[in-house]
Amino acid sequence: MVRKRQHIRDHSAEANLFARRAAIALLIVIGMLTVVVSNLYMLQVSQFEDYQTRSNGNRIKVVPIAPNRGLIYDRNGVLLAENRPVFSLEVIPEKIDDLGATLQQLTELMQLSDEELANFNKNSKGQRRFKPVALRTQLTEQEVARFSAQQHRFPGVSIEARLSRYYPYGDTLTHILGYVAKINKKDLQKIVEAGQEANYAATHDMGKLGIEKYHENKLHGEVGYQQVEVNSQGRIIRTLHVDPPTPGKDIVLNIDLQLQMAVQKTLKEQRGTVVVSDPRTGGMLAMYSNPSYDPNLFVHGISRKNYSALLNSPDRPLINRATQGQYPPASTIKPHLALLGLDTDTITTSYTINDTGRFRLPNVSHVWRDWKRWGHGKVDVSKAIEVSCDTYYYDLAYKLGIDKISAAMSEFGFGDYTGIDLYEESDGNMPSRGWKRARFNQPWYIGDTIPVGIGQSFWTATPVQLNQSINTLINHGKRFVPQIMRGYMQDHGNIDLEPLKTLRPYEVKEEKNWDIVLDAMWKVVNGEEGTARHAFEDVGYVSAGKTGTAQLFSVGQNESYNADEVAEHLRDNAMYVGFAPYDDPQVSVTVVIENAGGGSSNAAPVARQVMDFYFDQVAGGLTTVESQEAL
Repeated sequence: MVRKRQHIRDHSAEANLFARRAAIALLIVIGMLTVVVSNLYMLQVSQFEDYQTRSNGNRIKVVPIAPNRGLIYDRNGVLLAENRPVFSLEVIPEKIDDLGATLQQLTELMQLSDEELANFNKNSKGQRRFKPVALRTQLTEQEVARFSAQQHRFPGVSIEARLSRYYPYGDTLTHILGYVAKINKKDLQKIVEAGQEANYAATHDMGKLGIEKYHENKLHGEVGYQQVEVNSQGRIIRTLHVDPPTPGKDIVLNIDLQLQMAVQKTLKEQRGTVVVSDPRTGGMLAMYSNPSYDPNLFVHGISRKNYSALLNSPDRPLINRATQGQYPPASTIKPHLALLGLDTDTITTSYTINDTGRFRLPNVSHVWRDWKRWGHGKVDVSKAIEVSCDTYYYDLAYKLGIDKISAAMSEFGFGDYTGIDLYEESDGNMPSRGWKRARFNQPWYIGDTIPVGIGQSFWTATPVQLNQSINTLINHGKRFVPQIMRGYMQDHGNIDLEPLKTLRPYEVKEEKNWDIVLDAMWKVVNGEEGTARHAFEDVGYVSAGKTGTAQLFSVGQNESYNADEVAEHLRDNAMYVGFAPYDDPQVSVTVVIENAGGGSSNAAPVARQVMDFYFDQVAGGLTTVESQEAL
């Protein structure tokens, strides 16, 4: 058996090994402590502010505050659109032990509908339990009183107040003011594209139509913010700082409310529109489209039933006939064409035709007839306007040609947007060779030109365009953009006026041509054969104008028009354009009444009532026949 060798321990070597290992371990510990201390220094000293900001970000929350929407006034300071307090019934689920029982009791007390309960349950999902959820909005005073008397029975249920848009004059101003309504996905997309999402962070409503939409940026205001301290659950503990919002601007319109109401009353149940403006500025004094509707229906969300009734109504109340209605201008544009004829030397004041009631092109069998079957006899340019002789204007249109007519009438603004401060505007149609080729892929025939001479054929215009064109005649070519907004309401009732907007003027070779045309329009109202003479008998002011009767379908060569045998929607439109006082125009009026018949017997009387009210109530009755004679 071999014996194992015995080793003698080297205590000195072991001690050195232990010392080396201990030193290495110590160095490692010191290194780790250095790293820890270094990190502590960075956290507590070097990066203190950064981490404090992050900590506050978890503790402090910035909450946006919606601004109060600007108010809208008429030119006399009457409030047209205001912000009224609205009361809503709100529930905080966290504070209620038995939510189902509470809702049952509230249903019995407040007569809640199934739709309201369904909306509450839908809105509650995904909502933090300590945040309020609306159960019913727009509480009546009686409902507020009823709940307040029983509120002790419902912990966690309260009545909250907020401001909401309200239109005190209902359907009188709908197509001017428009309305505000809830922001939808489409609106939100536009807000994001415009980079305005921060400014609408706390806003629930925005302008949808009319002035409310066009001047949304002015009316909305600037969002405010408050810094609040919250706990780990997101509950607000206290408010640290508040930056108040900037309210929207209060704007003043050119509209005169009393005149607007008079126009509405004058139209009665007739479908149509009346536009009243100040020819000296282009300011819209009244603009009513009938029928209308109550904009308050849309503010809190219109019901499907009500919206369907408006949308499917054959009377089309949702359309603003003043700016979107496209009508053949008919004889109301005869003064414009007379001016063109004089300016191009196509006619002169001494040029006459013998009107037999019929017009025929050379070598063409088709006959265009005058409204007066047996004609007007010898007619010059002045009489042609006074008696509204169609045959004279068939002849004039033939001589001018569509190219000259289209170019000149486009300079008057036909076939283009007027620039009025409403998005709801149509441009109408001023026909031309190029238009017909693009629209129908057909050439322009000379027969197409003849009815253009009396404002028919493919020619359509909006009432605002007509009004703007009449103002251009009144101002001898100076053109104003129609403006609904007058300016901003300042402190102490002062108004910061908007600058007037002008367009390129319509120029003529001889200034006297304006007076020839305007004098003929005076004869329409005051002449022995004027088509509007009966409508303006015994008035206390001197006015001028032009009647028009727009045909909506063609009558056969051997047929005669009989309104009683024609469907109502195909009957003639009654039209009138006019202004007063003649020597110093202060007001111009455009009237279009759908399917009413002749302009002289149906539209002119409406214009007369509007002018009567203007001079009796708006202008203070200062403009009389005597004052005009004194001028």
